Amino acid sequence: MSTMFRSLGVRNYRIWFIGALVSNVGAWMQATAQNWVVLTELSDNDAVAVGVTMALQFGPQLLLVPLSGAVADRFDRRRVLFVTQSLLMLLALGLGLMLVFGHAELWHLYAFALGLGIVNAFDTPARQAFVSDLVSADQLSNAVALNSASFNSARLLGPAVAGLLIAAIGSGWVFVINSVSFIAMLLALALIRVRHRGAVAVSGGSQASQLVAGFRYVRRRHDLVVIMIMVFVIGAFGMNFPIYSSTMAVEFGRGAGEYGVLSSILAIGSLAGALMVARRPAARFRAVVTAAGGFGVSGTIAALMPTFWTFAISLVLLGYCTSTLLSTANGFVQTTSEPGMRGRVLSIYFAILMGGTPVGAPVVGAVADALGARWSLWTAALAGVVAFGVGLGWLIVGRRLRVHVHLGAAGHRRPRLTVTHAGRRHDDEDPAEQLETLTAPLSVLRRNPVILSEPSSAPQSGALSEGLTGPIGSIGAPGDDPEREEPGDRRGMP
Repeated sequence: MSTMFRSLGVRNYRIWFIGALVSNVGAWMQATAQNWVVLTELSDNDAVAVGVTMALQFGPQLLLVPLSGAVADRFDRRRVLFVTQSLLMLLALGLGLMLVFGHAELWHLYAFALGLGIVNAFDTPARQAFVSDLVSADQLSNAVALNSASFNSARLLGPAVAGLLIAAIGSGWVFVINSVSFIAMLLALALIRVRHRGAVAVSGGSQASQLVAGFRYVRRRHDLVVIMIMVFVIGAFGMNFPIYSSTMAVEFGRGAGEYGVLSSILAIGSLAGALMVARRPAARFRAVVTAAGGFGVSGTIAALMPTFWTFAISLVLLGYCTSTLLSTANGFVQTTSEPGMRGRVLSIYFAILMGGTPVGAPVVGAVADALGARWSLWTAALAGVVAFGVGLGWLIVGRRLRVHVHLGAAGHRRPRLTVTHAGRRHDDEDPAEQLETLTAPLSVLRRNPVILSEPSSAPQSGALSEGLTGPIGSIGAPGDDPEREEPGDRRGMP
């Protein structure tokens, strides 16, 4: 047990963990209240309004990804977090007071969501990267696991508490309470003592040319392209949980308390998925494909559930598949990218992940309004099936996945099945065909993996909340142009 929590022995990380846990609970309370207010208090059960709110919240983060990543790399992250966390506190307090005194209108919620998205665009990468400044390299893996546990534990508690508070004292007070919770994070930042990190040197051309180099690298890595397509499809049309939970709660004639319970039950599966991924030695492409198929199946099961509680139970499986898919996809992208290109690849990945929500959330909300809440879940299930088909198709075509049946000699052994692919040749194949593995080129897999952390505060209410993990590498670090890299310069290569 002491080994499991060894990172808490580091003073800086221990302070950060406590502050982030308190702030996480408040942020999940706010995320729950925000969508309930839009759906039931400021609109007539309008799921499209919820989708528009999510689009406004995620749109700025998509547009500002290159700039926000550069800010996290070039400036003192603790000072950046002081600014962003203070702004988030003021936003929550302002909207909360407007709701308490009855002055809030729907457009105020839209403006709040837009402001939240702009500030979080800069807060998220700085917060992710800051964890790596608090612990040594040999403790980073443990710190990552504890961040994940903190994030999902807060997700278990926050929505349920929000539902109770909305019913007892009103939704506006939930925002006010969340604004107070930011004090814990600001106090933690004040107490943490870290050496000032100077700006990261950037060379090799302009920011635009460096970003283009990142796109060229991803284009050559077909496995990364497939991963990003799968994440976009499910992120856009599958991971709109505020729409599903709020509209299904109304469908079953339940109130804010039960809506909060649904969000917490979803978090049970997410926590289990994160812990299972943390136990695996490496992120594998096939695990992403399997999780996408599981997402489609779990979405179908949820859409068919006849009662509130059977639907709630089905969300455990949906949360598990979601967390497994995104955690593994993020890990795969991060650990198989060239070290010098990692920052730019992550910027592209995050843009695609966040870019799905503004596209899909209004569409899913419109489906719920026009056809009913269950049809929004059928949309999610279809997204999982499509993503699974894309991944499986790539394994068959791009990695030449084959199933072989071995009948064996009569009376000697039973028939058995083996699966082969490029990189794991069958007995009758030429060794020269052994070019690459199922998951990534050999030159990539021989590198030492980089462990990246899960978000530790200010959770989002869409795909981003499930998917953002880890410190962002330097964008445009010296000598990272893959077209100028010499074979002998590749770190980790034999």
